[in-house]
Amino acid sequence: MASAPDPARRRAYAHDAVVEMTGDGDDRAPGGAVTVALCGSWSHEPPCPLAPHHTAADRVDDRVRLRLLFATDPDDEARVRALVEDALARGEGVDPHGAVSWWRLLEAAPSAVRPEEREHAERLVRS
Repeated sequence: MASAPDPARRRAYAHDAVVEMTGDGDDRAPGGAVTVALCGSWSHEPPCPLAPHHTAADRVDDRVRLRLLFATDPDDEARVRALVEDALARGEGVDPHGAVSWWRLLEAAPSAVRPEEREHAERLVRS
């Protein structure tokens, strides 16, 4: 049986993605799909079991840029990134009220935590 993640070993990471979504799609849906992939549910008691995280979405027309900050044990970094990309590649999310949004993943890649994100990232590490 795998041991529980050790919060003392957590490090901060970032991941960027771009999805294409029609005008009526909810730009929060891809972030919700990431939360379900990482936590099992849109809503749960903190802390996130594998990787405390935050997803920001910036929409311009049909393109949504996603910026994910997360904290996890370095041994779990690749697993978290794979879960994120798999969730986004599925291209579908259902909100807690049953509304469905669809998108198409255009790109996704690891990124460095930006200087202006350091404080937020450190809060995720400590959560």
